[in-house]
Amino acid sequence: MNSITDVSEETYNELQKISELKKVEAGTQIVKINEIPSKAYLLVSGIIRCYLSTESGKEFNKSFYLPLSVVASLTALLNKTASIFTFEALTDCELYEVDYPKVMALCDKDPLINKLYAKVLEEVYIKYEKRLVELISLDSKDRYLELRQQVPNVDEIIPQYHIASYLGITPVQLSRIRKKLG
Repeated sequence: MNSITDVSEETYNELQKISELKKVEAGTQIVKINEIPSKAYLLVSGIIRCYLSTESGKEFNKSFYLPLSVVASLTALLNKTASIFTFEALTDCELYEVDYPKVMALCDKDPLINKLYAKVLEEVYIKYEKRLVELISLDSKDRYLELRQQVPNVDEIIPQYHIASYLGITPVQLSRIRKKLG
């Protein structure tokens, strides 16, 4: 948390009271589509993907979360509506599960927690905007290179079909890109 903003021991203790360290196995859905979530997560270890499913069952990866990421269906939490995304552990993960309504209650009482919350939202927005710019302005090869820069060992830790979906291409197209890059 201190990498986001300075957090006092008292603030940390308040957040600890509404958090629980959990271990989840690969394949576990921590937020399900059409579920109204009430939790947010701080990923300590492992990888989580966020994806959208079409009615025909086709999946589109929106994001990958690596350690020390805040993971949440933010729009669903803010609006108290069903999530349109599924969040699934790609590997065994360790994460802090945080009760979102309790965080909001603490924000009302504690300006330091409110500041931390604002900083987390800023980080989420910055990542979202960067991803949007990549999708709009980069071709598939450059999106892949950008992903490899963000996650240097991406090819070893995330299955090819998930990478391809994240890039908005087919696995065959990704194979061709990889082959050209050597």
